[in-house]
Amino acid sequence: MSAPFNFKQFTVQQDRCAMKIGTDGVLLGSWVSLNHNPESVLDVGAGTGILSLQLAQRCEAETIEAIEIDEAAFEQCVANFESSPWGNRLFCFHASAQEFAAEMEEEYDLIISNPPFYTDDYKSEDSTRNTARFTDTLPFRDLAILAFQFLSEKGIFALILPRKEEEYFIALAKEVGLFPKRICRVKGTATSEVKRSLLEFTFEKKEIVYEELIIEVSRHVYTEDYINLVKDFYIKM
Repeated sequence: MSAPFNFKQFTVQQDRCAMKIGTDGVLLGSWVSLNHNPESVLDVGAGTGILSLQLAQRCEAETIEAIEIDEAAFEQCVANFESSPWGNRLFCFHASAQEFAAEMEEEYDLIISNPPFYTDDYKSEDSTRNTARFTDTLPFRDLAILAFQFLSEKGIFALILPRKEEEYFIALAKEVGLFPKRICRVKGTATSEVKRSLLEFTFEKKEIVYEELIIEVSRHVYTEDYINLVKDFYIKM
């Protein structure tokens, strides 16, 4: 049984979710820009609800809605929302992204996703973990189309991907009319290869702002940039 994950202002129960709290989600929820003061947020593939909870802490958006396809994860996400200080602003739909797209007509100022992104790895016999980790249930193309469909005119769409998928997703996004605004490439240490890309997209085509983030100086010794990014969340930062 997975222990609860305690953050500074909220706790996340994760024993019923296939994908546990990891660096990816916390990074994205900390990094995404809120300078445009979003009034409405959509979290696609919520899992434990960590991204929605981070954004509830970081901004004053009245509406923070999430989508989760897996029933157990959906129920846990709802419970995490209800036990947080922002339960009145958080809502989760039990649906696939495709079902949500077919039924809803909302607009969101921020759409965020830590999507399943394993396309070529060996699958386990755990179907819920496969749903959380692999792109079968949420292909990148469907995610790009959903973002285009629901993003408000001045909105931002943000996600985290493996570095090797960055160019492919940017090409898909351009096909539907979304363009990269900010790209941050994440390395474990200064000498390691880039493993993750944090990306923001908008409808406006302009020069991309490139950033780099290094997480550790050495094992469990974190860089100042990383500490400054996540210190509002992690208790020991």
